[in-house]
Parts: sequence; C-alpha cells; structure tokens
Amino acid sequence: MNENEIREYYTNKIKELKKNNKLYFEESSPTISDKEYDQIKKEIIQLEKKYSYLRNTSSPSISLGYAPSKNFVKHKHRVKMLSLSNAFDNEDLENFEKKIFNYLNKKLDLEYSVEPKIDGISASLTYKDGILKVGTSRGDGTTGEVITENLKTIKDIPQKITSKDFPNDIDIRGEVFITKDDFDKLKNNFANPRNAASGSLRQKKP
Repeated sequence: MNENEIREYYTNKIKELKKNNKLYFEESSPTISDKEYDQIKKEIIQLEKKYSYLRNTSSPSISLGYAPSKNFVKHKHRVKMLSLSNAFDNEDLENFEKKIFNYLNKKLDLEYSVEPKIDGISASLTYKDGILKVGTSRGDGTTGEVITENLKTIKDIPQKITSKDFPNDIDIRGEVFITKDDFDKLKNNFANPRNAASGSLRQKKP
C-alpha cells in the first residue's frame, strides 16, 4: 500500500474503533467480541509504530474509555482513572518488561501471577467523614459521570462507614460486576453480564 492507502486504511480502523466504543461504553450493546475489539486496537497501534506519520486523537494509544454522556453531570477525577494495557503474545510481555527495566535502570527476575479478568464497569467512590458523597464512572479517565444514586442501590457499597481509623477524605475505586448466577435472572433483558452492570448503572432513574 502507498502512503495514501495506508492513511485511509488507518482512518477506517479508527472509525471502526470509535463505532464500537460507542456501542460498548455508551450504549452497553457491543456487536463484536472482546477479542475482536482488542484486535482492532492492536492493529491500530501496530500501524502507528510502523508508520510514524499516523496519528489520531481517538487512537487507543492516546484516548481512554469514552466521553461522559450528556445525560449525566460530569465530575473530574482528582487522580486519573487509568486502564491496564493488553498483552497478546510473548513479544508484548518482553516489551512490557523492557519498559520496567529501563524505568528502574536495572534488570530483575520477574514472576507473573495470572487471574481471570472481571468485566464490568469501573467506579470511583468518594467518602468524606465516612459518608459516601460522590460516585462516578471512569468516563474518559479524566472526567466521569456522576452515578451516585445508582451506586447506592448496590448493597455491597456502604453509604456510611463508622470505623474510627477510616480516612476523612478518600477515593475508593473498583469494578462493579454481576456474577453469572445473578445474571441468569436478568439474561432476557441484557446480552451479557458486563452489559447488565454497565446498563444498570447508567440508567437515569436509579
């Protein structure tokens, strides 16, 4: 392919990613598998590495998550909510290790601990004087959506913490998810557990 064809191919891949981001993050109704989605991201990043003139603000190497919905009040995170990177093969792991060694300026013997990925929706809870004040989605990593009342419907999230040694002001972050057993009771309404968790938390009426 010549440069114009490469640029066009790259632009189409970005458009494909943006379309699937909207379906996944905003509408909670993805039409492709996580593996297919990751492959699109991987191909975009590989193209950027190979052709230095390729760059787009919607690239997964720059942007994170999705823009907060206009249906919710926006809230800027005090510290960015970042995302984990993917590793598809040994080369990706080797590059990851090189970055660590370069940062530390020394080489180490590394061991990996592997566990299944919980797929739901990331949330941040701000407690002040033990009271849950604000609950937000990750959004684009810098700004999220205020979904406090929706998060309060989850019984595992305490609205008040009475422990004496609890910090006066703290952000607690985690993943809101639905187990497969619980999803069996809802599966007629949602495509999968992740969609159910995301869709439920982003309803206008808690």
